[in-house]
Amino acid sequence: VVERRPLSHLRRTIAERMALSATLIPHVTHFDRADITELDAFIRRNLDAGRARGVTLTLTSFLLRASALALGEHPQFNASLDAAAGELILKRYVHVGVAVATERGLIVPVLRDVDKKPLLELQRELGALAQRVREGKATLEDLRGGTFTITNIGALGGTGAIPIINHPEVAILGVARAREEAVVRDGAIVPRLLLPLSLTFDHRVADGADGARFASAIVHRLENPDTLLLGL
Repeated sequence: VVERRPLSHLRRTIAERMALSATLIPHVTHFDRADITELDAFIRRNLDAGRARGVTLTLTSFLLRASALALGEHPQFNASLDAAAGELILKRYVHVGVAVATERGLIVPVLRDVDKKPLLELQRELGALAQRVREGKATLEDLRGGTFTITNIGALGGTGAIPIINHPEVAILGVARAREEAVVRDGAIVPRLLLPLSLTFDHRVADGADGARFASAIVHRLENPDTLLLGL
């Protein structure tokens, strides 16, 4: 016995975009882990202070900030490729999409000028944008113009994933669930909170060494929260 179910308009759109990306782009993925022990402690310490200002601090806002700053140093990942012209189109703005799971399917709203905004503003915008998406009230402007994408599946579990690039972008950052693990530091075994990351990028515009350096730039900022607050 089989059952045929028509695909929703959103699911058909997702299917078409994913097939296009997988067909056109030679994907390669670099894996890394960030020690977010200090960052997690900072978030926990400041939850009440954030709520007093109308926001609930989450890891995603720090991921947005870290990625935006790293993109400033590695602009080839904040770009699109014009293969016909043989040109890489570098974007001088940083508009980051954040994948949001909804009952209707995966939707990627975009936060604009992420590199120019402080953490609390990013968190406030992220919360409002995600709420609009889940309520089906997102506008076309909310969903277009991204230059880089973050997909965080940590709340759903798993140890990692290899996401498909959101064409015509050239890179996407996948984030899994952070787990406390035993780590050797200065000859002693200590518990540290490690966050798995996967950076998938277009191999036509960057090589493995480029991807490793870009991922390391994100990891460095997550491991040093002061750099996210100061924008260094």
